[in-house]
Order: sequence, then C-alpha cells, then structure tokens
Amino acid sequence: MSTDHEKILIVDDELHICRRCAKILSKIGLEVSYTLNGYDALKLMDNERFAVVITDLKMSSMGGMEVLRRVKEKYPDTMVIVITGYATVSSAVEVMKMGAFDYLPKPFTPEELRASVRHALAKRKVQIQNQRIKKQEGRPRLMSHQLIGESPEMRTVIRMVEKVAPTDSTVLIYGESGTGKELVARAIHANSRRKDQVFFAVDCGTLTGNLLESELFGYRKGAFTDAREDKKGILELADGGTVFLDEISNVSTEVQAKLLRFLESREFLPLGALAPRKVDIRLILATNRDLKKMVTEGTFREDFYYRIFVYPIVLPPLRERKSDILPIAYHFLKQFNRTMKKNIVGFDEDAVMRLTTYDWPGNVRQLRNVIERAVILCDKDQISVKDLPLMDDIGELMEQVPSTNEELKRLKKEIRRKAVDKIERDFLLNALIKNDWNVTRAAEKVGLQRTNFQNLMKKHGIKRPQDI
Repeated sequence: MSTDHEKILIVDDELHICRRCAKILSKIGLEVSYTLNGYDALKLMDNERFAVVITDLKMSSMGGMEVLRRVKEKYPDTMVIVITGYATVSSAVEVMKMGAFDYLPKPFTPEELRASVRHALAKRKVQIQNQRIKKQEGRPRLMSHQLIGESPEMRTVIRMVEKVAPTDSTVLIYGESGTGKELVARAIHANSRRKDQVFFAVDCGTLTGNLLESELFGYRKGAFTDAREDKKGILELADGGTVFLDEISNVSTEVQAKLLRFLESREFLPLGALAPRKVDIRLILATNRDLKKMVTEGTFREDFYYRIFVYPIVLPPLRERKSDILPIAYHFLKQFNRTMKKNIVGFDEDAVMRLTTYDWPGNVRQLRNVIERAVILCDKDQISVKDLPLMDDIGELMEQVPSTNEELKRLKKEIRRKAVDKIERDFLLNALIKNDWNVTRAAEKVGLQRTNFQNLMKKHGIKRPQDI
C-alpha cells in the first residue's frame, strides 16, 4: 500500500470536472487521481492512501452521500469535501453532520477549491499528530532535557544543544519572553560534563547594578557599610557548574566589563578583596532584545557583545512553530495530571484546533498557564473548548505587563490585531445572520467577493449553521 498521505482523490461522473479539479490542484504540487464513480473510488482506496477525497453529491452510480458515509466509516482520517451543482441548506447540513470537512457549491473558483483542500490537509495533519502523541505518551526520551517540539525550528535548536553541550563554550540564547530560554540553558547543562554540578539561574532584570554585582562576585567584610561578613558570590558558589544569566541586556556597562574580564581569565575580584578568585564555570546568557542594535545605540559594550556571541541559539516564538503546540500541550497535561491526580487522556477535536490556531503572544509560558487552568476546569476524560476560556480575549493581553520596549511594541501590535479581528468577526457574523447564513447573499450584501468573504470566515473559524 502506498505510504503517500498527501494524495487527493476526485470522484465525479463528469470527466471534465475531474480533469479541471486535477489541473487546479496539481498546480500547487498535489498528486491527484480521479474516478468517475463511487465504486471505483472505494476500490482505489483499498490500495492507496488518500488524504482528501473530493466527491460530487449527485452521481448516476453511488451518490456522494454514500461515498462520504463509506469513506468516513473505513478511513476516518481521510478528509472529505463535497461539491455539488444542486446546493441547498438541507443537503449542506446533512453532509456536514455526516462528517464532511467542507461543502462547495458549483461553480467554485480555483482558489476556493485550493483553499478548501489546504485547510483540509492542515486539519488532518493536526488530527494525526494529536492521535500519534496520545499513543507515544510515556515513552522515554533519549536526550536529557525538556525541549519538546517537532518543528524544523525546534529540531535545529535541539541539534545545536546536542553539539554545544559537551563543550565549555559560552552560549547566547535569543528569544521572546516565555519561549523557554532557561529550559534550553538547563538542557545544555544536563547534557554536559557538569551535569552533576550546580546550575545557577540569575534573572538580571530583577537586580539593580550594585546588587547584581555583589550577588555575582560576592564581597568581603567591610567592603561597604552593610558588609558585616564575607559573602560568596554566585560565581564562587557555582564553581564546577553552570551559571545562566537571563536578560543580559539589563546588565550595566560596569558589570559587563567585569564579566568580560572574567570570560577572558576565568578570574574575578570580589568587592573589597585584594586577591582574585579563579573558578571553573560555564556561562550561558540569554536575552529578548537585539544586542547588536544596543551596541549601535551605545547601551551595550561592543567588546562584551563579541565575546559572548560565540554560539548563538535562536529560540523562535510559538506562533512561528505551530507544530510544536500539541507536543508541548501534552507535556504540560501529563505534568498537571500528575500533580492534580487526574487522568485526562487528551484534547478533543475542537480543543486541538483552538490550541493550534491561536497565536500565543505569551509563548510557552502562556500555554502552560492555559493547560493548567484547563486541567483544573476539565471534569471529563478529554479537554474541550469550554475548558480553554479567554484564550482570544483582548482583556487577557491587557493584563500582561511588558518588561522591555520591544515587548511593549509587540503587545501593542497584538492588541491592535485582536481588536481588528473582533471587528471583522462581528462584521461577518452580522452579515451571515441577516442573510440566513447564505454565504453568497451575505457577501453580495456587504460588497465582498464570495471568495474573499469565505477566506475571512475561515480566518476567523466561522462555519455555517451545520457546523455550529
């Protein structure tokens, strides 16, 4: 049997329709087959795996309803799109209830067909991923870390961690707040020769210059007014281990100079001390800001920048690696199942779509909080959409407090986008309700082409009455 899961099958008793659809879809790189009746289609599916079946509703030999029923019964992962020249509300409702992914009245445009197939393939991919992750839960991981993800971006990060971990090289991790920079640092430590030694994480954004300096380098009795006894700094306490300096962009130029000297000599001078201390530690640093730009602006030392820019790892935001959302969500689900003594097995179809289509402005940290709340709320064996409240609420964004100017800009942009999305969604719903959910008539009334109106509906997850 073929293992190609991206094949498309067209079923229509009009040859010119089959050929037209095949031509439209082949232009976007899809492999397309077609048959002129349902019986031949089902025989073909016994030997080949098809991701999407596009079937006409009314055919002389086995109608589209029966094709849909048999396909969903025997191949539940296959997405079915029904096309028809005899579109009625009742027929649309019936086929959608039977499990069709979409319903396209003829005549449809090439872009309408391509858009429908693209969305079907995307939904199928997420559903298969969801099923696979459920089966894989509990299997041991080969690498000692909590870096989870299947996207090419995350695989690149994991490969970079694997390569740099055995060395003592300084690592600089770039990423927005909440993307998991500390997890990457811990993964490097856990897979290094220092794994049995201490790991110190320091948030440079929460400590002022003098306080950070004394915490890092320590001081001797009498170094300043309140120095009543010697205090070892983090660099001394972490001898043999790893020190992770988060938000290094917030460090003063004076502390940058001392860290630069330390990186060059592995020696530092505690405040008030006469002799330097030499230690064996590895430094990992992280930032959510553009350090190169800060160098240009004169707020970050150029020599320090080039000294720490040895092995940069860029951690993309969650919105740019959507295929990582479900694996991470299941990781947190397993974690909170254990702590809350629950046995939730996964997410239902609607919850999966909600999770994977959301932009996650707060990244992995926000996803973790949402899953924790969902586990608390869920009283069944699967998390549903009702357990995922407020995910797209502008008020939730308003509650976030940015810590940098870059975060402020991103948050303002996200709030503006959400506000526009809400207006667009209300505009579409108002037009559809006023026109009895007739998409063609609603599009005409508001002055939009039907294709553009449908694309907006798909963008906002609005479906016709049969799907609601």
